[in-house]
Amino acid sequence: MLNLFEALMIIAFAISWPVSIYKSYTSRTAKGKSLFFEVFIWFGYVFGIIRKILQIIYENEFGGLFWLAFVVYIITITLVTTDILLYFRNTKLDKLAERESVQ
Repeated sequence: MLNLFEALMIIAFAISWPVSIYKSYTSRTAKGKSLFFEVFIWFGYVFGIIRKILQIIYENEFGGLFWLAFVVYIITITLVTTDILLYFRNTKLDKLAERESVQ
């Protein structure tokens, strides 16, 4: 039951990341984004993944809901990583646009 609630929590958070990625991709700017915030979120998901691995080691739990939560952690950290990479792309685009506007 605990894994179900954990999986539902992660799914709820995961739903917002595709929207953020789409906005980052289409806006082509890093303005309004916080790398600091996204990195902390990323580390939170890393700790969640570590918790799941330790759950396998120490509690010997492999149930279906366990795997659902684990897979959603992996998907979500991939989405956050994508948004972080778009932040760096958009920062570079912002610098190029700033140079062009000065010339």
